[in-house]
Amino acid sequence: MADRRPLLIKGGTVVNSDCKVKADVYCEDGIIKQVGLDLKDIPADAKVVDATGKLVMPGGIDTHTHMQLPFMGTVAIDDFYTGTRAALAGGTTMIMDFVLGPKNESLLQMYDRWRGWADAKVCCDYSLHVGVTWWSPQVREEMGTLVREKGVNSFKMFLAYKDVFMLRDDELLQSFERCKEIGAIAQVHAENGDIIHTQSKKMIEMGITGPEGHEMCRPEIVEGEATFRAITLASQVNCPIYIVHVMSKSAAQAVMRGKEMGCVVFGEPIAASLGTDGTNYWNKCWRHGAGHVMGPPLRPDPTTPSYLMNLLAKGDLDLTGTDNCTFNANQKALGKDDFRSIPNGVNGVEDRMCVIWEKGVSTGKMDPCRFVEVTSTMAARVFNIYPQKGVIRVGSDADIVVWDPEAVKTISAKTHYQAVDFNIFEGMKCRGVPVVVISQGRVCVENGKVEVVKGCGRFIPRQPYADVVYSRIHQRDKTCQPQKVEREPYTGPVIQIPSQ
Repeated sequence: MADRRPLLIKGGTVVNSDCKVKADVYCEDGIIKQVGLDLKDIPADAKVVDATGKLVMPGGIDTHTHMQLPFMGTVAIDDFYTGTRAALAGGTTMIMDFVLGPKNESLLQMYDRWRGWADAKVCCDYSLHVGVTWWSPQVREEMGTLVREKGVNSFKMFLAYKDVFMLRDDELLQSFERCKEIGAIAQVHAENGDIIHTQSKKMIEMGITGPEGHEMCRPEIVEGEATFRAITLASQVNCPIYIVHVMSKSAAQAVMRGKEMGCVVFGEPIAASLGTDGTNYWNKCWRHGAGHVMGPPLRPDPTTPSYLMNLLAKGDLDLTGTDNCTFNANQKALGKDDFRSIPNGVNGVEDRMCVIWEKGVSTGKMDPCRFVEVTSTMAARVFNIYPQKGVIRVGSDADIVVWDPEAVKTISAKTHYQAVDFNIFEGMKCRGVPVVVISQGRVCVENGKVEVVKGCGRFIPRQPYADVVYSRIHQRDKTCQPQKVEREPYTGPVIQIPSQ
């Protein structure tokens, strides 16, 4: 059992999104009780973590995971135990997973199923987004119930996966209107499903059956078009929108354009799009190419990761997840003769923090405060769990990472904690490593060892109307309403159109 004694983190530099300061941190009963120097009344039996020369940061929040997801004929190999254990190993102390099911199934029943899977296994705290994969009066009503009674404040809609998850534009508009009514945020997987459906058939007819066909049938313009269309639709009903897994320059530019127009839009690049690229689909090894297949795909332009990191560093993109959805070689092999049957998904939950530090902080693109913002704080604000999460302050949950910016690790499937047999970041050297990870005041990672308890994580309910999201929405409601022009009625002649 992970140690739950009172805990003193001593000698480090506390890094929050707004400041960096030398301070000790004292935790008791899973809560941060004191932050500062010369702390008082520390129990003699408190466990002491020496953070000298290290950074003390809020634990990471991965906004986008799919643990043990049933998908494309199989089930993701990392379940809520192995997935959250790996998350902790990498410095992430909370995940946000997605409830996703087939059309015509009750959202409430799916939610209950996911809670049943997760509650017994999670090693860290978690929360749930819910996918809206069909539309009806029942779905509309259940969305309200999920917000009022189940701690959900975000719903995901798909513009891709035709005949499986995809909604029509009119259904999207209705789902966005409903999100606005109940104070939720609308999340969107943005790709043009009709184009993908048509182009993927053409690829097969041309004899292109390998992983490269996956990218070629859904080039980045397909992602860019759908991203801007989703933002446009959401803006018509003044609904806040969150674009999941921004994978391309085109999608990022659509997010920036939406912000420039005054829309309330958030962009989420992921570890994969920030740390590797789509040239891997053309690798001569089929397994290597298939190991990178995800939707939307990684982009073959090798400058894309750096471009997205630049936007993340300066605030044009907002926060990070992983879209962690892992499949082993024998599962990916379902598509050995047809790329359309390769289960979509890659790893990331364990490596996100290190990859973003390496590509963002170690390169000088962002400072440690911005790193905390994009890996933890902004997620807590957007999904309305701040300051319970996402900050080192008195009263917040004791979810803490002691980070060594000088330590180096090499990412490999041979040494990672995830159950999957492949790692898209294989061989990447990362400067900056979590050396101690604390969840609910328990030391879970220390001295290179991970000690966790299956089922000790908690479901974290979330309230609607997050201020960082809805303060602008409410102001827009007041100031951006259509106004009628008062004028004298027209009294002149009117042409007569003969009846047919």
